[in-house]
Amino acid sequence: MANILRKMFDNDKRELKRFNKQAKKVEALADKYSEYSDEQLRAKTTSFRERLAYGESLEDILVEAFATVREAAKRVLGLYPYHVQIVGGLALHYGNIAEMKTGEGKTLTETMPVYLNALEGKGVHVVTVNDYLARRDSVDMGEVYRFLGLTVGLNTNDLTAEEKRAAYHCDVTYSTNNELGFDYLRDNMVVYKEQMVQRPLHYAIVDEVDSILIDEARTPLIISGQAEQSTALYQRADYFVKSLKEEEDYVIDIESKTISLTEQGVDKAEAVFHLDNLYDVENGPLIHHIDTALRANYIMIRDIDYVVQEDEVKIVDGFTGRIMEGRRYSDGLHQGIEAKENVPIQNESKTMATITFQNYFRMYDKLAGMTGTAKTEEQEFREIYDMDVIQIPTNRPVQREDALDKIYPNLMTKFRAVADEIESRHKKGQPVLVGTVAVETSELLSRMLSERNIPHNVLNAKNHAREAEIIAQAGQEGAVTIATNMAGRGTDIKLGPGVKELGGLAVIGTERHESRRIDDQLRGRSGRQGDPGFSRFYLSLEDDLMRRFGSDRVKAIWENLQLEDDDVSIENPMLTRQVESAQKRVEGNNYDTRKSVLEYDEVMREQREIIYSQRQQIIDEKESLDKIMWAMIERTVERMVEQYTAGAEKEWNLEALYDQVSTEILRSDAIQLSDLQGKTQDELKQFITDKARQRFQEKLDNIANPDLILEFEKVVILRAVDTRWTDHIDAMDQLRQGVGLRAYAQNNPLVEYQTEGYERFNDMISGIEYDASRIFMNSEIRQNLQRQQV
Repeated sequence: MANILRKMFDNDKRELKRFNKQAKKVEALADKYSEYSDEQLRAKTTSFRERLAYGESLEDILVEAFATVREAAKRVLGLYPYHVQIVGGLALHYGNIAEMKTGEGKTLTETMPVYLNALEGKGVHVVTVNDYLARRDSVDMGEVYRFLGLTVGLNTNDLTAEEKRAAYHCDVTYSTNNELGFDYLRDNMVVYKEQMVQRPLHYAIVDEVDSILIDEARTPLIISGQAEQSTALYQRADYFVKSLKEEEDYVIDIESKTISLTEQGVDKAEAVFHLDNLYDVENGPLIHHIDTALRANYIMIRDIDYVVQEDEVKIVDGFTGRIMEGRRYSDGLHQGIEAKENVPIQNESKTMATITFQNYFRMYDKLAGMTGTAKTEEQEFREIYDMDVIQIPTNRPVQREDALDKIYPNLMTKFRAVADEIESRHKKGQPVLVGTVAVETSELLSRMLSERNIPHNVLNAKNHAREAEIIAQAGQEGAVTIATNMAGRGTDIKLGPGVKELGGLAVIGTERHESRRIDDQLRGRSGRQGDPGFSRFYLSLEDDLMRRFGSDRVKAIWENLQLEDDDVSIENPMLTRQVESAQKRVEGNNYDTRKSVLEYDEVMREQREIIYSQRQQIIDEKESLDKIMWAMIERTVERMVEQYTAGAEKEWNLEALYDQVSTEILRSDAIQLSDLQGKTQDELKQFITDKARQRFQEKLDNIANPDLILEFEKVVILRAVDTRWTDHIDAMDQLRQGVGLRAYAQNNPLVEYQTEGYERFNDMISGIEYDASRIFMNSEIRQNLQRQQV
């Protein structure tokens, strides 16, 4: 462990040495660039772009580009990046996390790497924690980029697709992490290329990187949709299949638990639902409902596969015979059984697309981040995102006094002491910022201060604009501000006139947060840019963190001191260390949770990338999809033959094979049952494939316009992919929720999820090819077909 820490520390020193050298080269150009006119400075952008086009690299123009932005910032904003800000900018350009203390000007620091990387024309994303900060920075820092001739976009959730596309096609785009992730998922659900808004993910700088990539990484992004808009189709399909006769209208293969309509069954369906052709593209949902109703009625058996209790269909575990509470069959099968049993059909929301922040941000070619606090999570940043944390020195030495924690026996004595401290500092005019972990705590303190007639502001709402405004005023003389620890993050607290002489901003923490980073963040609000300041945390043995992780050892120390009075507090470095070790344990637990989310999402990541890339290939295709379409049909025929000819020859079900092939792949007059008899499995595959090839070619030959065929193939394939993929994601989501219970049977839930997920993915691919094949082979190719988003 010591070696790892030494290596990390040495790496920091080595990198800082390199960045300091480069920063001096940037500073050496200051006088020369200050003599340029505005036009000459702007012309640099065109010159840099030309040099990149002729083969120079970003490295070749780095020093000049940084010097250009520095000069532009001085002219436009009246701010001139310091040496340490140039160093921070270099750390960001090389894909690191720049850890810079609060008030060191992170927002100005990012302008240099953003400008340099935007020159490539591939787009740079600046990611913030909320819309307010994205909007503020796109206006303030955007002035610098616009002055230099770059375009700046702001991506918020109230934009139309056209406005989003315009924002993403700017050189620099400001956005929140949520909006970026959701846009990526939505882009992979569109059916026309023109509907996509994002470009390939090139370079992102994540502000407050610990908040976005660590605190928010425990919850994946999910797009949900209504699973089924109307229950009527389930009931109609159920009513229809109950009128069918086995062998005449449908055939079952018990072994493989598959069921399909015969030709007579298809005729009946067309008559009942008033259709010319059941297998037309528009009838996809109806076919799906009929398939589901057939399985529900003739394959799923009541009191064996499921039970009905209190008007609810509940799944029975086939191995244990126990009811699996909370689990539902996917693919609409559960609703099909509900229709069969005449119980209320539940409309449920359905997971249609999902991704974790870890997997989204790892798709960028280059990723960097900024924060005041990241060193405690360096291992996680390195393991998951391959980013090093570089601690950037402060511009001026930190003057803040960080007092030892005060620990009290119970909550009320602690809060009385906090109120006393606030009152005494307020009387002399020193501004006080009080950090709380929970909303209730801030309200309790507010009541206590009101009783003492101390005017104060309370911040616990999620109104980011007002929050930032109040936080910005928290350094004025006599101001008392109570805020949850994260409130107003990203906003600088500047001291009002005369406040330095009063000791600067006093920060009081009412308890330790479970993460050391959040405590450091609160502390760092005070003592910016070499200002004086003060910070102290007040703890009690009844605090949540102490109760969960630290109280026994702390209580033992307390009892040894034999303190009788409740109002007595302890200040002891050993106790502070105890608290920090409790925090480390919580951080470890949280890291395990995030790692677990990532391990499960890894299974989905591989599957998602396969589906999204193949889907994109279909959308982008300009010539022909005939080869892809034929390959799907060929594989579908092979699976059909294998399904009905499994085991010894006497167990083969050639009648069912004949029914399925003649209704779903070929015309009924194309083959006779006798054509299939007396052939080996390979001969059957060859015979049916040849017939299918003939029919496939006839369909293509009947249409003179290749564009019409291409568009029809796109409609068919995309419909099949999207329907099956959204069902698959939803099923995987439900599997993920239920797989944890398998640990009780001494099975590793993750391994079970990976194995079953792989099998389900293969089943889904077969399902896509089956759906696309039967619809293509039975539909009429015609104009005016619209691709539809599932």
